[in-house]
Amino acid sequence: MTALVGRTPLVRLRRVVRGAPAAVLVKVEAANPAGSSKDRAALSMVRAAEASGALAPGGVIFEGSSGNTGIALAMIGAALGYRVVVVVPDRSSQEKLALLRAYGAEVVVTPALLPAEHPDQVRALAARLAAETPGGWYAGQYDNPANVDAHYSTTGPEIWAQTEGRVTHLVAGIGTGGTLTGAGRYLREVSGDRVQVVGADPESSVFGGGSGRPHLVEATGRFVHPQTRADVWPRSFDPAVTTGMRRVPDRAAIMTTRALAREEGLLVGASGGLAVAAAVALAHTLGPDDVVVAVAPDSGRSYLSKYFDDEWVSQRGFGPDGGPAPAVAPASETIAHTTTVEQARVALGQGHALPVVLRQADQGEPVAVAQIIGSVSLDGLRAAAPEELVADHLGPALPLAGAHEPVSAVRERLAQAHDAVVVTHDGLVVAVLPVSELDSRAEVIGDLVP
Repeated sequence: MTALVGRTPLVRLRRVVRGAPAAVLVKVEAANPAGSSKDRAALSMVRAAEASGALAPGGVIFEGSSGNTGIALAMIGAALGYRVVVVVPDRSSQEKLALLRAYGAEVVVTPALLPAEHPDQVRALAARLAAETPGGWYAGQYDNPANVDAHYSTTGPEIWAQTEGRVTHLVAGIGTGGTLTGAGRYLREVSGDRVQVVGADPESSVFGGGSGRPHLVEATGRFVHPQTRADVWPRSFDPAVTTGMRRVPDRAAIMTTRALAREEGLLVGASGGLAVAAAVALAHTLGPDDVVVAVAPDSGRSYLSKYFDDEWVSQRGFGPDGGPAPAVAPASETIAHTTTVEQARVALGQGHALPVVLRQADQGEPVAVAQIIGSVSLDGLRAAAPEELVADHLGPALPLAGAHEPVSAVRERLAQAHDAVVVTHDGLVVAVLPVSELDSRAEVIGDLVP
């Protein structure tokens, strides 16, 4: 199977680029045997570790991964005879977890939204387990030079050859930064610095200058937990290779992902939709001689229960056209994870349950759905000490309802235990409504928002 890694196709887009003067081509990394661009990095890292002696015969491969690198290592481990243990965040798609187990990997699930210094943070836990296991080797994709080398030696040369040297712009998302750094460095060198290398980044990611709050596009961008003391960027990402950045809202990334499937017959993940959204926007600013290559890291098959599920998308407030944006929720509609039980009791009063969120430093920012880590109610705090934090007494997250959704449809899917719903628009929290208010004669949820 390892011989099948690489040599993935380029596909020219026809419909989602309507009106753009420049051509947009997509590097379809789902054609790799385990289904993503991480096959390249995983194989490169394993071969380098074998050569150095860090991974010996009978050794155990460990990695912290949102899914794709773990899946690639699991496939390679199965092919080469290594046991593989993958630590994944609890927000990874169920499809990715199933793929890991299908290849025989052992899966360790840990909370996604932990500070970098927490011992159970994804990468910290994987590194610790490797250190504690005889023969254990931690791949460490974020800081492993073999990650960048893989894309410098394969992805970049393939793009150059496939476009016959006509590529003018490379657009890729930044997760570890390996693809953008490796392929981008090669293309800049081989073209005499003619090729522009553009990072596509979720709007809230710190790579592109965002606040670092969580976002909905998996496997790209950089989230920074409010309690992280020092945000150390991956060594696999060299910002000096980039010539520009484009920040992409979750809505644009998700809607582009869905459009690629329905208008181009191209089923890719949302990190691919993110890159294509940035590439199409860029193509509208260029001329007919320009050729933009966007990297789609994986297949949409890993996200059928998320970005391609109409209910998942609708409940997060991504209506067909977005519609008019309601005002974002005031701070009183949510409770920060650092709130004490005593403070939370005051905020709750005698009202309905409220969502608990990871609050960023900028209190003026809207709260994103991806920031919600649970809920809190007076009943749930009854036995808690006043000085404790609400983060230690979380109830299940409140149900979500898109502002465009019919009130009747939302009411039908609510469980008896829920006394409130979180109203969303474009992935943001716009209100928290008591269930009792859903009995009004309003047609859509947004009509109930003050």
